[in-house]
Amino acid sequence: MNMGRIKAMEQYFISSKHKERFINMVIWDKMSRSDMERASLFYIISGNEDLYNKRRYIYDCSTHCIHSCFEKAVVDFSSSMRSLIRLGFNLYNGWSDEYTTPISLLGSLDNHNLKLAGNAIMMRFNNGILEELLE
Repeated sequence: MNMGRIKAMEQYFISSKHKERFINMVIWDKMSRSDMERASLFYIISGNEDLYNKRRYIYDCSTHCIHSCFEKAVVDFSSSMRSLIRLGFNLYNGWSDEYTTPISLLGSLDNHNLKLAGNAIMMRFNNGILEELLE
């Protein structure tokens, strides 16, 4: 692995586990390497252990669709997890509700999740980074 790739991983992924989970989600979904919208959602889900463990309640890889996980009381999400999901949905397809504002989305996040959110936004709007991260 060259230094540029190592730097990209250090810059974007929170940990090696994060990268492994992200790649697993890309494979499970059979995501196109040019799908920056879906990549940013997967980046958020895979970067937070609680969200990753509950990923099937958030996104369905068989139908390639997000779930309406806020309305169903099947699984409990903390306020910061709800913020990350809302951000992921917004980056994925423009989804929004009355809580999808910068203050609402970012105000409840700790440093780890704030870095995750910022990197997901950077990933969504940087078309070249996904190829590099998946190599």
